[in-house]
Amino acid sequence: MILKLGVLRVLRNILLLLLCVCTQIGQADAQGNKGDAKKSEANKGPKNGSKNNDAKNNDPKNGDVYPSHPVRIVVPSPPGGGTDIVARVLAQHFSNTFKQQFFVENRPGAGNMIGIESVARSAGDGYTLLMVPSTLALNSVLYKKVNYDPVNDFSPITVAATAPNVLVVNPSVLAKNVREFVDYAKSKFGDLTYGTPGVGTSPHMSMELFKSMAHVDIRHIPYRGTAPAVTDIISGQIHAMFANALTARPQVEGGKVRALGVSGPKRIAAMPDVPPVADTLHGYDAMQWYGLVAPAETPRAIIMRIHGAAMLALKTEEMKEKLAQDGPSPMALRPRLSRR
Repeated sequence: MILKLGVLRVLRNILLLLLCVCTQIGQADAQGNKGDAKKSEANKGPKNGSKNNDAKNNDPKNGDVYPSHPVRIVVPSPPGGGTDIVARVLAQHFSNTFKQQFFVENRPGAGNMIGIESVARSAGDGYTLLMVPSTLALNSVLYKKVNYDPVNDFSPITVAATAPNVLVVNPSVLAKNVREFVDYAKSKFGDLTYGTPGVGTSPHMSMELFKSMAHVDIRHIPYRGTAPAVTDIISGQIHAMFANALTARPQVEGGKVRALGVSGPKRIAAMPDVPPVADTLHGYDAMQWYGLVAPAETPRAIIMRIHGAAMLALKTEEMKEKLAQDGPSPMALRPRLSRR
């Protein structure tokens, strides 16, 4: 099914709206990184202690004592995808910064909804976080029933990174660039197939936008994750797909698939020889974003403490280099303080 271009643009606007939510829920300052300083000041007080001081130190709203035990970062997709990569890079940094374990738990399924819904129902104590792609917003308009509210059920921490997908085809497809692929698809109208990690995922939306703008019909074959789709495109069971750069690059370098274009507005460091799809389909732009959020009732002090650590991590050259190898570009956007 080819989605109308106007509908797809509405979906893209919804993503942008959610980005705005992530960046405009309150003005952030350096409070997230001042926890240690505040803790030092607190320690200068009376050493004999009191019930009031003990209560304050045990209050979950007091970000200075967070985290006191391991923190789980839920990724609603299988290991190895873009969301998983960004989550694991940040988890390692958080573990080093907070001297406490941050670990990734993959909970894939149902267009990312299983993992997302599990976090929406989790306690808002800062010990369950969610690294989520743009399906957080898309699911609410693609499915009749979604058991979470993308705005009200979560507290935004930061938009961590954005990344394009890469259009790849099986070598049997007689196309070496986007223009030739469009022409080939028109000559095989309805006969070609493409795979995705599921309905509503970024690769799905990237191809539907491509189909709409190129006026081609390529049948959608949804899979339960990226890995099985990659297996089938290599074997020739499907003809094409959009995939993140980490997934696509080794297959391209091994000659198992052919890269035709990236879905973003410019070339990426991970695959510098692959031009943007927009060079052929002017105006085409289908970027993915990755956001770090927490359950809605997570205390403000904890949100800002995590945010401060994320800001520092995403602005380092080391982090930029790690992510650039896989395609994503760090964002390190500042959230604003919650109205709660």
